[in-house]
Amino acid sequence: MYCVCKQHIENALEQFLDEYEEAPDLVNLKETEFSDWDPPVQCAHCEAPAEVLVV
Repeated sequence: MYCVCKQHIENALEQFLDEYEEAPDLVNLKETEFSDWDPPVQCAHCEAPAEVLVV
């Protein structure tokens, strides 16, 4: 699972495919709220705001 900015979606997709060998789902963090989990505020690859959850 990776929380990334739009610029790093491709990197996160490649990482996910390498690790799990299947296609991930993409979740827009601005449109989705989680009851038991707060997503990271910044991208896993840079300091930009996280916008997409790759899971």
